[in-house]
Amino acid sequence: QVHLVESGGGLVQAGGSLRLSCVASGITFRLVRMGWYRQAAGKQRELVANISRAGDSTNYADSVKGRFTISRDNAKNTVYLQMNSLKPEDTAVYYCRWERTDYWGQGTQVTVSS
Repeated sequence: QVHLVESGGGLVQAGGSLRLSCVASGITFRLVRMGWYRQAAGKQRELVANISRAGDSTNYADSVKGRFTISRDNAKNTVYLQMNSLKPEDTAVYYCRWERTDYWGQGTQVTVSS
């Protein structure tokens, strides 16, 4: 069975930082592309960033470029999202996803106060 478990969310003031983690099991992690998505209240889920299998290629939403960094540790079956210079508009539930599949984590709440 595939499991994706996120952690690291919380409440932070604007300008602060958080690091999200997503641990995968039940898959050959080093062979899959991974992504982070977010869904704010009343809005559609959107792609934040994704990363290639080896971690040498990344893509970011324009809204987070220069502030967020996606990375992965294939030895630990983990993908990370380092979020700096957080803004209130970054408030959302953040999900990791095995890209191009229906496998998602349960989500972790990130709340940024102004």
